[in-house]
Amino acid sequence: MSTSTAERRARLFRNGRNQAVRIPREFELPGQEVVIRKDGDCLVLEPVRKFNNIAELLASWETIEDEEFPDVDEGLPPLDDIRL
Repeated sequence: MSTSTAERRARLFRNGRNQAVRIPREFELPGQEVVIRKDGDCLVLEPVRKFNNIAELLASWETIEDEEFPDVDEGLPPLDDIRL
């Protein structure tokens, strides 16, 4: 699959009651499904990524080490010790 940003024209056609477009080979997406969303006048297609296990899913996430997390305990009274 090419990562080129070259443009190409493609024709729209009808497939039953749906409008469809034939995607040229150099723009092929992996998998069998896409997520489609509208961004202004543009349609954005993103492949649905499926993971074989939780480790693959976690490895796909971006790190957030530079972000500061809020202190969720700030302003709360101290917790009481509970004896069981």
